Amino acid sequence: MTLELKYLVLVAVQTALLWVPYILNRMAVRGLVDAVGYPEDPKPQARWAQRLQAAHANAVENLVVFAALVLVADAIGLSNEATVLACCVYFWARLAYAVVYAFGIPWLRTVTFAVAFACQATLAWQLLA
Repeated sequence: MTLELKYLVLVAVQTALLWVPYILNRMAVRGLVDAVGYPEDPKPQARWAQRLQAAHANAVENLVVFAALVLVADAIGLSNEATVLACCVYFWARLAYAVVYAFGIPWLRTVTFAVAFACQATLAWQLLA
């Protein structure tokens, strides 16, 4: 397995696990029955949980792009320092994005998103060059 594929797996696992904290908060705030049901007037979750849910949705949206780029690179045998570094930095930038978004840290959320986007752009550039 190439390092790019390893980071794709790590990003996918990270994305797959992001729901756990905000669902636990939902259960703590609403109780198990309302957390798994459709309550008429649900109690609001903690702000951090709402932000983490938004970060999770963003992670899913960006996983599609990242995965496509990594899989195409793998299919054509493209692996170099730039692609490995882009995948590594992407993983850490997305992790940082989720954390700073959950904690509501302005500016850093945008910076971490921009870094992750730059990693996707680097992969695309390597594929198109």
